[in-house]
Amino acid sequence: MNNWQRVDDETAMLAIGAAIAQRFPSGGLITLHGDLGAGKTTLVRGLLRALGHTGNVKSPTYTLVEPYHLGGRDIFHFDLYRLAEPEELEYMGIRDYLRPDALCLVEWPEKSAGILPKADIRIHIRHCGNAREILIE
Repeated sequence: MNNWQRVDDETAMLAIGAAIAQRFPSGGLITLHGDLGAGKTTLVRGLLRALGHTGNVKSPTYTLVEPYHLGGRDIFHFDLYRLAEPEELEYMGIRDYLRPDALCLVEWPEKSAGILPKADIRIHIRHCGNAREILIE
């Protein structure tokens, strides 16, 4: 997508997440940008459900990472909002997660200050009245 697309509700955001899941049959790095409450975790929920996850999906704000093993592969959902220093990622062994066969979904990647490699897809979500707008790069 090159333009902002309107997303009217949670169902539409979940569907976008499911569509993105189809583009990543193996590993990759997806970064999610947007303010608090923009819908980043909702999009991740749609992606994980499309890959077979049936449980709850919550943002790993305090644990930094939530691992999933779906369809024989590893998926790691990061939330860097509470990261104090980018170097904390090195201490937690971020490079062990960033394997070619693992799918990494990173909320608040700007907190990593150059630690993360270039994303395969950057997703920007912003509030637009009662709806959202999304830009996928």
